Amino acid sequence: MSGIVVLVVRTIVALMLYAFLGTALYVLWQDLQMHVEMVKAAQVPILTISSIIGDSNPMEFNVPEVIIGRDPLNNCPIADETVSSRHAKLSYHHNQWWLEDMNSTNGTFLNDERVYTPTVVITGDEVRCGQVVLKILIAAK
Repeated sequence: MSGIVVLVVRTIVALMLYAFLGTALYVLWQDLQMHVEMVKAAQVPILTISSIIGDSNPMEFNVPEVIIGRDPLNNCPIADETVSSRHAKLSYHHNQWWLEDMNSTNGTFLNDERVYTPTVVITGDEVRCGQVVLKILIAAK
């Protein structure tokens, strides 16, 4: 009789173990799905950069980082001798666009104030790189 009891107890313990593992896998799957939804919701809003002079077409970006500078390989190339090859960086994090000077020679200015540390940029701001003034427009999410 004791052999049958041990077999029943083993079977119950094995079923409980499988139930626990199934529940754990289900919870992990739900957590993964929640993270996927959060990543989809955190898409980068479209950033439009246009020259104040209006001599060029506005450039639109939907990437989380935009490099401004004279180098043609930059995301936003500017053909002006007062602009450094890698002058400034616009990056999207914490649900905001941030402007950062990249040790440029002539400095980066946001609304006529020099940028020394990463600074939040909002739609309608003017960024001056060297002698070139750029208007920033951020599309609403």
